[in-house]
Amino acid sequence: MKIKYAIAFLAAAFCIVPAGAQRYRTIDKSVAVVGNELITVSDIENEIQMMRAQGQSSDRLTRCNLLENMMQSKLFLMQARLDSLTVNADMVEANLNDQMARVRTALGGDEQAEAYFGKSLYQLRKDWKAQLEDNSLIQQEQMEIAGKIPELTPYDVKQYLDTVDVDQLPVVPIKYKMSQICIYPDRARAKMECKERLLALRERIMNGEKFSTLARLYSEDPGSSRKGGELGMASRDIFWPAFSDAAMSLKPGIISQIVETPDGFHIIEVIEKKGDMFNARHILLKPKYTEEDQEKAFKELDSLKTVIEKKDMSFEAVAFYRSEDPATRTNGGQMADPHTGSAYFEIDQIKPEDFAAVKDLKEGEISAPIVSRDNEGRDGNLVYKIVRLDKVLPAHPASFENDYTELLDNVRDIKQQEAIDKFIDGKIAETYIVIDPMFGDCDFSREGWKAKVRK
Repeated sequence: MKIKYAIAFLAAAFCIVPAGAQRYRTIDKSVAVVGNELITVSDIENEIQMMRAQGQSSDRLTRCNLLENMMQSKLFLMQARLDSLTVNADMVEANLNDQMARVRTALGGDEQAEAYFGKSLYQLRKDWKAQLEDNSLIQQEQMEIAGKIPELTPYDVKQYLDTVDVDQLPVVPIKYKMSQICIYPDRARAKMECKERLLALRERIMNGEKFSTLARLYSEDPGSSRKGGELGMASRDIFWPAFSDAAMSLKPGIISQIVETPDGFHIIEVIEKKGDMFNARHILLKPKYTEEDQEKAFKELDSLKTVIEKKDMSFEAVAFYRSEDPATRTNGGQMADPHTGSAYFEIDQIKPEDFAAVKDLKEGEISAPIVSRDNEGRDGNLVYKIVRLDKVLPAHPASFENDYTELLDNVRDIKQQEAIDKFIDGKIAETYIVIDPMFGDCDFSREGWKAKVRK
């Protein structure tokens, strides 16, 4: 659901706010009352402090926008309580744990976090949990309001098309439909060779060479290799489970056996552990593939392309029998966006290597063999492939015949936004709201707010 007036998330729940921001508490005052909810100077200034910490500028207009967003959030929150909505406890807990892990990792530990915020971790968790619970209720209330619009029909879409100017129609970007035949290199051999290289490095460390020196020379993790492989004090929750489990089981100074994660293969040395946090060094190596791997795969792919172009077998049949990609071979090689499931890709959804291969093809043509990546893990596994350009849909204003689904989504967004706007305007009119005159010159987006400024 796309809603223009998104929730004004409270800054402390999502960003690091310096303890210095708390100075506003000493001169705090209420700047708005919405029903039985207060918004204070410190609420706004804490948001401003957070924005500045992120390098964003702020001015009078920023404060006006923040106040308006906060007041809107209060309207949703009050209605959520009236509707007896319940907090999504699992989501709140997951978001809270993620927030705590990121903050503790960024600041280097529990003591540093407490000093930075001027609060105990217990109090930080309590404050952030309350804010996340409010946000959960606000999100649910928005979904409740938007979900009450009537079920849309083709008539609604046609009515929208009859009333909107052509230049206001959503533009459907150019899209590509593609199929592929994939061959993987000898991954088993490459993994074995990678492990052998890592075992050799581990042996050198055991024989007295410095872990940090070898990490600088050989580790393929660019973020830590220049620091001798050191990761810094971090929560175990931010790493792959296999990595964290191995690190937490080690005593300081002990070198792990080889650990496999989606990033590759590691050896680990723990420097320090505190509760569920640790600081460790690691050396990361990734499987390497040879020119022989590529030459062999390209030769086979060229042969398969020839078979298809001579019409000895269809592309779909060759994909089914010869492609090594399990995600596409059973569909005759047809590719699908892993995020949406659609067979059509917008340009920014296509891997750069794949787009370079098809951008100059005509429909039905097959690319030369290329080196690309699949969708597994964080960066994908290396794969060799040929790609057929099946169809190109040029960019165009959406039409009922060709883009009904996109138009339906657009009409639904409009109807949902209208419902949200109607709710906000109605609640402003009927709710006891007082805005301090210090914000009386704000150019609020809704006329109703201006009538609530205290004279």
